[in-house]
Amino acid sequence: MPQARHVFVYGTLRRGGRNDINRLRPAPEYIGMGEVQGVLYHFDWYPGLTLGGEEAVTVIGEIYRIGAELEQVLDGIEQIVPGAASEYFKRQVDVTVANGAPVNCLVYEINPARVRDRQPIGHGDWIVFHTA
Repeated sequence: MPQARHVFVYGTLRRGGRNDINRLRPAPEYIGMGEVQGVLYHFDWYPGLTLGGEEAVTVIGEIYRIGAELEQVLDGIEQIVPGAASEYFKRQVDVTVANGAPVNCLVYEINPARVRDRQPIGHGDWIVFHTA
């Protein structure tokens, strides 16, 4: 897979989610479950993650290997645009895999301006929150 990189998905892109990454093309390669420290916020039918912070909890998600073409598809889903108005920002962070090893991943972090006056969901699993 040329120009492959890893992506950590924590919300609607997770397996079984509204935008399940496994239904997108070109197909990603599942690596395993992972976790980061951050805060999840609820926006209608999707979440937003801020990385780190005083209220950080363990946020779980899935790690996939993707190519540049699929990354462009994900950028469209996450509404990545140049500048401060973007809904999400692309970050490169180390994500802890279930076996404890770090994997450097692309993470779509919600624009902090969009979480003002929003309450965190209180834990780090969007699928559990969304299906409860």
